Amino acid sequence: MESVLTEFLRQYHLLGLTIGLLTFLVIGICHPLVIKGEYYFGTRCWWVFLIAGAVSLAAAVWVSDVLWSSLLGVWAFSMFWSIKELFEQEERVKRGWFPENPNKKK
Repeated sequence: MESVLTEFLRQYHLLGLTIGLLTFLVIGICHPLVIKGEYYFGTRCWWVFLIAGAVSLAAAVWVSDVLWSSLLGVWAFSMFWSIKELFEQEERVKRGWFPENPNKKK
């Protein structure tokens, strides 16, 4: 059963554009999450991204509405990708491209 919002977006041919915009926003949110996560916790927080991705993936399969299922799927795979980016961010910090937190536990 589709929500009123999804029905409206589908009727006016805006569903694809909305999913694209929301995908762009999710990617934009994940970038600072990776940077801040590595800064404060190092790579030890990778499991948070894994759990968030797994829960979102399960929710994407469970939700029947196309808009919300798509958004949850994008969020899930962005969380999985963030795990890779977290370890790459550690390398970027070692190269001096980003500041290192002097108070971070190793």
